[in-house]
Amino acid sequence: MASRKFKYQRREDSKAAEHCCVPLCAASSRFNSVLSFHTFPTDEEKRGKWIHNIRREKLNITSHTRVCSRHFISDFLIEPSTPSGRRLLRKGAVPTLFTWNGFSVAEPEQKDVYNQDDENPVPVEVHHVEHDYCAVPKPAAADNAQDQTEELRKEVERLRRQVEELSMSQRFCLGRFAASDDDIRFYTRFLTHSHLMAFWKLIEPASHNMIHVSRVRATTMKSEAGTIGSALGQPLQPIDEFFLFMVYLSLGLEQRDLAHRFNVHESTVSRIITTWANFLYTILGSVRIWMSEEAVKAHLPIEFQDNPDTQVVMDCTELRCQTQTSLLLQSEVFSAYTSHCTFKGLIGMAPHGAITFVSSLYADSVTDKELFEQSGIVSLLKPGMAIMVDRGFLVDDCVPCKVYRIAYLSKREHMSADEVRETQSMARLMVHVERLIDRVKQNKLFDTVIPLSITGSINELYTVACLLVNYQNGPLVKALVKD
Repeated sequence: MASRKFKYQRREDSKAAEHCCVPLCAASSRFNSVLSFHTFPTDEEKRGKWIHNIRREKLNITSHTRVCSRHFISDFLIEPSTPSGRRLLRKGAVPTLFTWNGFSVAEPEQKDVYNQDDENPVPVEVHHVEHDYCAVPKPAAADNAQDQTEELRKEVERLRRQVEELSMSQRFCLGRFAASDDDIRFYTRFLTHSHLMAFWKLIEPASHNMIHVSRVRATTMKSEAGTIGSALGQPLQPIDEFFLFMVYLSLGLEQRDLAHRFNVHESTVSRIITTWANFLYTILGSVRIWMSEEAVKAHLPIEFQDNPDTQVVMDCTELRCQTQTSLLLQSEVFSAYTSHCTFKGLIGMAPHGAITFVSSLYADSVTDKELFEQSGIVSLLKPGMAIMVDRGFLVDDCVPCKVYRIAYLSKREHMSADEVRETQSMARLMVHVERLIDRVKQNKLFDTVIPLSITGSINELYTVACLLVNYQNGPLVKALVKD
């Protein structure tokens, strides 16, 4: 019976979202249909008590100012008697349950009935009876009934809290996994929940100005989803939209799967992914990640002490994509090395492990040298710098700086002893950029074949995944332990 009461705590035909004005309370009718929201009393004295209790002395009260039912004890609440009814407050109800008192209130002290002062005593007519069966019965039964009522009130309060907690635990949202760093790392690749929230605080102010869809597209989506709107949940909060995007990037789940998890329409999932990919691509792309020579040298790890002028360590990564139906497009992205259609991009890493350069994705038909020249890295290099690349990057003639490259035999049968030592040392350093690329590919979206349906936004998704590495994890390069 209790569950039926909770079902009708808010009218289903209410359209305007209501919000609680109590400090530290973020309750909203848009996201929680269990709560009810109540206006301030018109009586000045009662209204003053409400304002004093919620600790907002300078509150400007309007017809839309509300206090949610979480802040009233159960005795003050009148449950609806019909499905279309609305929860009401009893006369004299005052909010007393808040975050700062742990949502509990001390039991009022009861005065001794024999010592109460009565300013206006009422004369009592005393009847003398001959038999005890005419006397007033002892109050034992009334006391027992009062005790049972108090126990039931506490039980109702406990069940109401339990319903709210279960509502949160059953939703697939960030708050559900906030207490587990392992879950946060699994779903978002952020090291801990603290890392995730620190990044959210950086982008949250800009997210308020984010445009999700155009008005035309929004109208189209509304008409398409009109027949199933009643089966869907409430709109996601911005932080849960961000969480959805990170789950998509980290686990590479199908959009239909995400729609079921977050209880939204599949078209909404597609819109959220595209919107957040473009938003983060713009926000993170506006941050300068290329470091000055002085900054690189200030953070130079001991492993690079034999190559102190190294400005950036560069390597190429490839992403497999679904085979194109066009033979011409197939020829542009087909890789003879992997026997698969691929995109490839250039990643640059500072010696201490931070990503300082990310190129756009190119078709695999582009050579490593062409990729290097078209990526824009050449304009960032200056004389006095040095770059470290793999043996396939023959770029000495197109850069203004020194090139450290792993040696290869070519037509020779053997390398000299110095070349062997230098190659071994450089190979150990190149491992770090390979580990960096592995961090990017830990996002399952790039670890599998990329479907053609997202190739239009794959460049944004890939760039965002690369730039997020600087925020998600700890240092990549650690000092070597000398024997």
